[in-house]
Amino acid sequence: MFVLLARLGSAALPFLLGACAAPAQDVEPARRLDYQPSEQLAVGFVIVDGVYNTELTAPLDILHHSVFHTQPGMRVFTVAPSLAPITSFEGLRLLPDYDFRGAPPIDVLVVPSAEHSMDSDLEDADLIGFVHERGRAARFVVSLCDGAFVLARAGLLDGRQATTFPSDVARFRELFPHIEVHEGVSFVHDGKAITSVGGAKSFDAALYLAELLYGARAARGMAGGLVIDWDLATVEHVYVPHPAAR
Repeated sequence: MFVLLARLGSAALPFLLGACAAPAQDVEPARRLDYQPSEQLAVGFVIVDGVYNTELTAPLDILHHSVFHTQPGMRVFTVAPSLAPITSFEGLRLLPDYDFRGAPPIDVLVVPSAEHSMDSDLEDADLIGFVHERGRAARFVVSLCDGAFVLARAGLLDGRQATTFPSDVARFRELFPHIEVHEGVSFVHDGKAITSVGGAKSFDAALYLAELLYGARAARGMAGGLVIDWDLATVEHVYVPHPAAR
């Protein structure tokens, strides 16, 4: 395991739209899992009442922008317990694309934080069951902020290292003492799990995943479209290497 330390710069770099034929070699192959550029990856965002806007929209914006920088880009969609409208914590009304029963196969499962991610959501058998089942089958699972609590309850962080919202680390350790939790980093990548502290750092986790899959050029293009200066070497994070079988 090693930690890369730095901080994001302030100037945004403009990038032309265009396809990225292969991942850049500045990310070592050990970090990439089953990379197959000919496949379109399905990215399912789990939304429930009280979902926080930033932890949903930041990674969704980044990963949706993949269609402008690589072919085929990702297909992003939302999944909820039912097709009834979801109300975010900040009051946005959202119409889910799928319910749990009708959701298509998911390659990347994303769990944003929600108002009750640390309490009643953890007792929701349908939510935890869906995240467990689809997360086990996914190539990557990503949590933002307190979404890590849901991943942990679903058993997807067992034997792995993780992070969560800074002020909730103590609670996470209390509930899941078997999981090593990192503080002071933007995100942790362990196996197929990427956990983020959330907030504005939610962009980091999504751009990191984009770089793993499509290379630095595509990731910087996605960042440039949102006026973000992206350089993985400047982002404080933890990467936990494992044998390919893991």
